[in-house]
Amino acid sequence: MFRSTVAGALRTVTLLLALAAFAPAAMAQSGSGAANVQLARDVVLASGATRAFDGVVPSILQQSINVFVQQNPDLQKELVEAVKTIAPVFEKRSSEIVNIIATVYATRFTQAELKELLAFYQSAVGKKFVTQLPSVLEESFVKTQEWSGKISEEIVQGLRAEMKKRGHTI
Repeated sequence: MFRSTVAGALRTVTLLLALAAFAPAAMAQSGSGAANVQLARDVVLASGATRAFDGVVPSILQQSINVFVQQNPDLQKELVEAVKTIAPVFEKRSSEIVNIIATVYATRFTQAELKELLAFYQSAVGKKFVTQLPSVLEESFVKTQEWSGKISEEIVQGLRAEMKKRGHTI
């Protein structure tokens, strides 16, 4: 569990760093300017695109504690206190994610497209879309998991039947 959590956080951080590194070069190639980045920032904020990153800093802080506690379990209490001291500095930096994502949007969409996106997210249906999307995704995930379990069972039954025709019992 710990490894998968650390791996997930590291993938997220690596993705963000890669986006930060390559976005300026891509923006220079596409001719996007500061106005596009600001417009893209407005789109990012209106769309709620950064919500997925809300827990990144606390997660990284917790993972850091876990790494050091594994090395020296006696320091757990002091590590927790130390993280409480430094956490506000790093939590403030989570706003950098908006700029990173906005820079990417500015490289992928024209100014006209960004304006259309912003108009959509500021509309009644756009606002509803933003508020409903997390529950829609969650419900969709549950239903596709159910579907995949059912399909898996049917595939196993189908393979058994086909292999039986071929003289094999599996």
